[in-house]
Amino acid sequence: MPEQLVSLTDLESHLWESANILRGPVDAADFKTYIFPLLFFKRICDVWDDEYQEIVDETGDEALAWFPESHRFQIPEDCHWNDVRTKASNVGAALQRAMREIEKANPDTLYGVFGDAQWSNKDRLSDALLKDLIEHFSKLPLGNHNVNSDLLGDAYEYLIKKFADATNKKAGEFYTPRSVVRLMIDMLDPRESETIYDPACGTGGMLLAAVQHVKETHGDVKRLWGKLFGQEKNLTTSAIARMNLFLHGIEDFQVVRGDTLRNPAFFDGDRLANFDCVIANPPFSLEKWGEEQWINDPFGRNFAGLPPSSSGDFAWVQHMVKSMAAGSGRMAVVLPQGALFRKGAEGEIRKKLLELDLVEAVIGLAPNLFYGTGLAACILVLRQRKSKANKKKVLIADASRLFRRGRAQNYLELEHAAEVLGWYRGYADVPHAARVVSLDEIKCEDWTLNISRYVLPPLQDDIPPLPEAIAAFKAALSRCREAEDALAKVMADGGWLK
Repeated sequence: MPEQLVSLTDLESHLWESANILRGPVDAADFKTYIFPLLFFKRICDVWDDEYQEIVDETGDEALAWFPESHRFQIPEDCHWNDVRTKASNVGAALQRAMREIEKANPDTLYGVFGDAQWSNKDRLSDALLKDLIEHFSKLPLGNHNVNSDLLGDAYEYLIKKFADATNKKAGEFYTPRSVVRLMIDMLDPRESETIYDPACGTGGMLLAAVQHVKETHGDVKRLWGKLFGQEKNLTTSAIARMNLFLHGIEDFQVVRGDTLRNPAFFDGDRLANFDCVIANPPFSLEKWGEEQWINDPFGRNFAGLPPSSSGDFAWVQHMVKSMAAGSGRMAVVLPQGALFRKGAEGEIRKKLLELDLVEAVIGLAPNLFYGTGLAACILVLRQRKSKANKKKVLIADASRLFRRGRAQNYLELEHAAEVLGWYRGYADVPHAARVVSLDEIKCEDWTLNISRYVLPPLQDDIPPLPEAIAAFKAALSRCREAEDALAKVMADGGWLK
């Protein structure tokens, strides 16, 4: 393989600097709308150039190098990166035209992939700014001889993470912490022969984690092509997901833009399509999620009950259950912990899922792990067919103490995720951390899955006996009052008190 001319560090810093060029005229929350399409545009043009040059070098036939069959993606005339680079005015309009024509020339793969950025809005993107941005990207060769897809994909993921850090409150719409994603994927353990589906796929991180898992377990990644499926409501985010998969070298997948709860995208005849692995981090407690359509859902997704209009958590869960393949199907979903114990309609749905013996594990996570919310979340793992040993049982685990505290949010480190994975795979009691609970016990607790009902934290060794604690409190209170009196005297003597 040709030597890589661009290092990951160089690529990451160069990409982040492109965002800094936009800073000011463009809000940080919108960086991704412009940077990702430019990166993808530059990449496919540089790869086209590589393909062209390889054929010329091998055959000496320039006419052959122009044939559409010689290229992965088609670049129409006057729509190459270099064509746009020569424009001195109306640069945004030239960019927009080039991207739209490339989409039209590749309807089966790239239609809509560049999103809906308003490149021709000169109030936001002046010709001078766009020229600076294009020249910045032009300094870095992004062809296959300079940057392989793994390296470029890693840099792309870095940029997604940086944009999430820069827009904390809005990032939850498109980014799930990668350590949480890897934990969920490792628990589901997808194989190269299986189908994988994310009904709220964001930027595609969970689908990519499944690919990485197969690679690390020595599977043939190319056997996953055609078996990755995702749906995402947000246009920009769904476009980013598709670019993300392409830039990681994945050539055959389906990511569809649309509202999963109202208009699911994948079918087998007139029924919902089924998948071996279903995984998602859907929006927490989504309001106005489509209750009016679910009253008579044509796909039977209200089999356990109709979720309340104020929260779509169990709409996502039931959609995912109906999307699991018979026998092999399993799923992992991130939910707010309130979904474990809220009563009413959600309590009835939870009871039904437990009675059907679908719930395999409940794992409570630390608070403030996710962008945009300080809530403590949990992972629910459900399985169509449990092992004989696990039938009528649920592993309930408390991982709330496993995190690294950060300035703006907390982090689940890889060693924390490995510990939780060990609990799940062991499926046995772990003191103060996990318990295997029978459905009979859960029934006696009125079908709540509130983790504290089943797993208690260890008593702290440094907690003194009650009489000592009371005495210490009184002594501290006395010292506080003495300090207040001394402060009052200083202020009176200094003339600050009238």
